[in-house]
Amino acid sequence: MQYTNNSLKILYAVQATGNGHIARAMQLVPYLQEYGVVDVFLSGSNSNLNAALPVKYRSKGLSLFYGNRGGLDYLKMWKELSISRIWKEAHELPVEKYDLVINDFESITSLACKLKKVNSINFGHQASFLSDKTPKPAHRDFIGEWVLRHYATATANVGLHFEAYDDFIFSPVIKDSIVKAQPTNKGHVSVYLAHYSDSVVVNTLNACADIPFQVFSKKVTTIQQKGNVTLMPISNEGFNESMINATGIITGAGFETPAEALFLGKKLMCLPIRGQYEQLCNAAALERFRVPIIDKIDEKFSNNVYQWLSGLHPKPLTLTKSTQQIVDIVIEKGIAQKAVTQSEDQYIFTPHHHETLSLA
Repeated sequence: MQYTNNSLKILYAVQATGNGHIARAMQLVPYLQEYGVVDVFLSGSNSNLNAALPVKYRSKGLSLFYGNRGGLDYLKMWKELSISRIWKEAHELPVEKYDLVINDFESITSLACKLKKVNSINFGHQASFLSDKTPKPAHRDFIGEWVLRHYATATANVGLHFEAYDDFIFSPVIKDSIVKAQPTNKGHVSVYLAHYSDSVVVNTLNACADIPFQVFSKKVTTIQQKGNVTLMPISNEGFNESMINATGIITGAGFETPAEALFLGKKLMCLPIRGQYEQLCNAAALERFRVPIIDKIDEKFSNNVYQWLSGLHPKPLTLTKSTQQIVDIVIEKGIAQKAVTQSEDQYIFTPHHHETLSLA
């Protein structure tokens, strides 16, 4: 069923822990705006991308912070946590004023919808882990699984993953700039390892002196040359260009960047963030694509790089749904929820006026 009326009022809650959620939101929002007014709730404080989004509400949220050696910084995460602030923001977030609430793994919006008995769509990669058919590592982390299932709940789910493992899971949302790209191979390796310090990454990659690396860093503001390593500031356009022209990509076991690398047909090596169960689940799925998974950067890492570059290309990723089709599915699920208490004949789309609320 297609809905073309453009008067829906949509709240899109985006988790700003890392850059992947923001990059996906930047791709989706123009499609959502075809259905009406979109307000974004940006939650989190450690992303590096410029969020070119219609942000109406901001919050520190619940953020993940990384150390320098491949793991999480639990002390910083604990210091940033404020239960009273989260509770207050959940009460103040006006989810009840929207026709559709889309939640991309954001806990405050989830809590607000529960408190106010408002329907919402759990949308994105994390929603796919609600299925028992989604790949998991051999060693199951029950706390990690509990977090993936309960951190941000909703009344309907639309999941994204490398493959459609279940009937509510669809192929990744890939940026238009990547979908339309003509990949080439200019010989360099693109690197994004935000969970390691620049010094660790650069010193290790310098051991592969005959390979040029483009390392994207949250610490630099200008391009810097360190032997065979070029340190580059993080930008959506810069990283896209680097990937499109790379011979291979080294990154964490997140979702968006590995999905784009596989779509482009690039060689891919992943280093999961230690202690982050979602990335271990992604690693289990990526192994099915012939992607090598490396536990950590150590003295063997340079050998791993050479073996990887001389090995086979990964299995290609196929998109079974376009961005437009995925947005249509989300809208249809939202309208279906609305129709539970109000028939489609009675439900009339009407425009709404903005109200401003500033969250701490």
